[in-house]
Amino acid sequence: MVSSLPRPATAVGRDGLAALLARPGKAVVALDFDGTLAEIVPDPERARAHPGAVPALAALAPHVASVAVVTGRPAGVAVRYGGFAGVPGLEHLVVLGHYGAERWDAVTGTVRAAAPHPGVATVRAELPGFLDRIGAWPGTWIEEKGRALAVHTRRADDPEGAFEALKGPLGDLAAAHGLVLEPGRLVLELRPPGMDKGLALAAYLRETGAASVLYAGDDLGDIPAYTAVEKLRSEGLPGVLVCSAAESAAVPDLAERADLTVAGPAALVDFLAALARAIEERAEEQSD
Repeated sequence: MVSSLPRPATAVGRDGLAALLARPGKAVVALDFDGTLAEIVPDPERARAHPGAVPALAALAPHVASVAVVTGRPAGVAVRYGGFAGVPGLEHLVVLGHYGAERWDAVTGTVRAAAPHPGVATVRAELPGFLDRIGAWPGTWIEEKGRALAVHTRRADDPEGAFEALKGPLGDLAAAHGLVLEPGRLVLELRPPGMDKGLALAAYLRETGAASVLYAGDDLGDIPAYTAVEKLRSEGLPGVLVCSAAESAAVPDLAERADLTVAGPAALVDFLAALARAIEERAEEQSD
C-alpha cells in the first residue's frame, strides 16, 4: 500500500481495502453526494461537487468494476451538480438517485425511474399549509426532490430546536399518506417506504457481482448503507466504510462504525486520488 493512502483503523477495514487493491476490477466504490463529494451549503440548490472530485473519479473509475453515487437527490440533479456527464474515464459511473428509485448510467446518459408514490404529490400540496398552521415557517423551507420532499431547519433561529419540534408532526403527516420520515443533518425528509441507500447499494452489488465494496458517507441517511456493508462483510464480502466529516462535525452513529474517517469532501477527494494511484502502482509492480 502506498504511503499516501490512509490506513483504516479497523482490521476488517484493512482487510476490505486489501481485497479492493488485490482485485480492483471486481470492486465497487460507492459514494454519497452531499457532505461526501460536495460540501454542505445553506442552499441545497447551490451544492456542487468538490473541484477535485471529477478528476479523482475519472482516474479511479477505469480501474474498478463501477463507481456508484448513491444519493437522495434526483439522479439528474446529482449528475448536473456533480459534473459527471460526458467525462472521459467515467464510463463506469452510475448514479442511484432517490435512494435507488432512479438510475443514471454514464454509458447511455439516460435516467431510468420507477413510478412515483402517490403520497408524495398529496404531501406536496399539503405541506406549506401544514407548516403554516403549526407555526413552523420562520427559518424553515421546503426542498422539492421530485420523489420526496425535505424540510430544512438550518436557517431557523434555533435550528436544533426547530428540527426536534418538527419531527413528531412531520412523522404523523408522512404516515398519514403512506410515507416515512427520514431525519438528516437539520433536515427532515418525507419519502416513500422501501427507499434507502442500503437497499439500493445491496441490490447494485448483487447486480454487478462485486467481490469487494468501499462506501463513503457523512450523515444519518448513510447508516442503512453502512448496515448493508456490515451484513455483506459478515457473509464474506470484504468492505471498507469511510466517514467523510471533520471530527468535530461527524455524526456519532456513523463515525463510530467507520473504518476510516477523512475530514470532509476535500480529504475524501485526496483519498480517492491516492486509491487510484495505489491501484496503478500495484498493477505496474505486477507487470514487471
